[in-house]
Amino acid sequence: MVDEQDSNVQDTVPTDPADQPAADNAPVDDTPETPAAETPGEPAVEVKQKPAKPAKSLDGRPDEVADVIDEDEPVRQEGMDWFVLRVASNKEHSVRNTLLRKVQIDDKLGWIGRILVPTEKVKTFKNGKQKITESKLYPGYVFVEMRLEEDGRIQQDVFFLIKETTGVGDFVGTAGRPTPLKDHEVEKMLRDSRKPDDEPTLRLTFEKGEEVTINDGPFEGYEGSVDEIMPEKSEVRVLVTIFGRQAPIDVKEWQISKVGEG
Repeated sequence: MVDEQDSNVQDTVPTDPADQPAADNAPVDDTPETPAAETPGEPAVEVKQKPAKPAKSLDGRPDEVADVIDEDEPVRQEGMDWFVLRVASNKEHSVRNTLLRKVQIDDKLGWIGRILVPTEKVKTFKNGKQKITESKLYPGYVFVEMRLEEDGRIQQDVFFLIKETTGVGDFVGTAGRPTPLKDHEVEKMLRDSRKPDDEPTLRLTFEKGEEVTINDGPFEGYEGSVDEIMPEKSEVRVLVTIFGRQAPIDVKEWQISKVGEG
């Protein structure tokens, strides 16, 4: 391994902010099965043809972009560990897909396994309008499952394959070698990677103590301050002054706006 790796590995493991299995390239046998020969005096036996398996992408999954891990997939593939690769902002998916292609083209499936960019769907409300977006759980990072040399260094061809990819920075690590994620870090990252198709997470846009205006309902026109945020009910408790006294009013988030924005 060349010494260049020593200058490309940093010493800070990102704290919790925080796919794929290796490609299954075995060809699918689509040849129809030969019906069993009929025996005189016996009814013919119908043999059903097995449905063809869906074609898989470079990383072994039907959809190359989706970062979804099956429940029955192992935490680590045999002989491999998970590492954190720094990449340019908003280039996470581009880097991932490029690496997947390079790994197959250069036949490095024995050295690099799954590559993940965990995301989550977030539901927000603003001025009464609902918006669902998909955001990265670890912006600026790509998770790479990889096998190292016996001395803890990245195999030389793999090192250059990764470093010569546009948008790639350094691996997180110490002493010139990438540092593998700990078990609990891997488990959380993989658990997060199983969530994209779940119900979107509700993210409220208000903060406690913020001044807001009620725009709908029996208290329309009243102003007050946010006293409590209840994301499980999509509600906000607002303290408003009624007849000279403060009273808590529970409203849906879409019913209020920040003072001056309504």
